[in-house]
Amino acid sequence: QVQLVESGGGLVQAGGSLRLSCVRSGSIFSFNAMGWSRQAPGKQRELVATITHGGITNYADSVKGRFTISRDTAKNTVYLQMNSLKPEDTAVYYCGLGATTRERDFGSWGQGTQVTVSS
Repeated sequence: QVQLVESGGGLVQAGGSLRLSCVRSGSIFSFNAMGWSRQAPGKQRELVATITHGGITNYADSVKGRFTISRDTAKNTVYLQMNSLKPEDTAVYYCGLGATTRERDFGSWGQGTQVTVSS
């Protein structure tokens, strides 16, 4: 069974940066993309960034230009570099696997890492 373990969250001031990491281990079923989603209290989960096997990236409008998703295939790790953070970026961030880059096709989420942005 695949395991995804996120790390790198924390408390940062508005305008600051954080880099999240997600390490994948265990048996690998077929998937075509990895991605990061987030969920703030009282809000729905939002898929914010995806990266395909071919390295094609996609971002939600809310983070475009500020967040960058990347991967190190040798380390089975995907990253989310978050710059110019805003208080509204505060959420638990999850790493997941997807059959496609569509949010409905994502699953196998990790346990999440908390990101808190103070104003």
